[in-house]
Amino acid sequence: MNHAIDELKVPLDKEIKLRDVDPAGTHGVTRENAADPLMKHLKRLSVLQYLLYAEGRRSLLVVLQGIDAAGKDGTIRRVMSGLNPQGVGVTAFKVPEGEEKRHDYLWRIHKAVPEHGQIGIFNRSHYEDVLVVRVHDLVPKSVWSERYRQINHFENMLSENGATIVKFFLYISKEEQAQRFRKRLEDKRKNWKFSPDDLKEREYWDSYIEAYEDVLRKCNHDYAPWYVIPANHKWFRNLAVAQILVETLEGMKLQYSKPSADVSQIRFE
Repeated sequence: MNHAIDELKVPLDKEIKLRDVDPAGTHGVTRENAADPLMKHLKRLSVLQYLLYAEGRRSLLVVLQGIDAAGKDGTIRRVMSGLNPQGVGVTAFKVPEGEEKRHDYLWRIHKAVPEHGQIGIFNRSHYEDVLVVRVHDLVPKSVWSERYRQINHFENMLSENGATIVKFFLYISKEEQAQRFRKRLEDKRKNWKFSPDDLKEREYWDSYIEAYEDVLRKCNHDYAPWYVIPANHKWFRNLAVAQILVETLEGMKLQYSKPSADVSQIRFE
């Protein structure tokens, strides 16, 4: 589905309208023919992670964004399942509290950026400060509107210092979200995942979509590209994210670091 991956990547310097994207789209891929490619990508991810760790000079930062129930947790659980836990870290960003509130909004983000050789996954991210903050008027427009520029500079700085950044917006329909909420209510094992606040947030659906469109337009660069992943079908979401991560890591042309000694001269008695 290489051609589909190109279609999922948000074009640079172009306005995107999410109404033109089908959240149930699969770009011609069927569930039946998705399983084998997904397994192939997961195995390849494991190999590439090892290479990234062995090289030890660069890192991969994966940003996952999406409206409630879009599948951020499920993506991490399914796509990252074969990775070595020693070389990957997941950070879930909640509402800032304590020390976080006494610093600028990027302080806690920078602390969580993966070190060289590591893969870092952000479950929500610094983009909440131009999404939730904007939708709920938590700070004046004069404040959050400046953050697009600040975020661009921040991500560019990370890129120039060895971090490869790839960002995913998991896009589901409002109807699909409602269906997933119902399942959380009907399944006792998932009741804990539901909050009355989830329903309150649905009232701001259109405002969130507008805010996401601005993010996808204003913070999309070759050093930190956005991909819009149709996520109504979880199997397609997983396949698309896995393939993009494989292609991103392969594009880094990773190499093993040179040994610290001439191994050809080492002998065991």
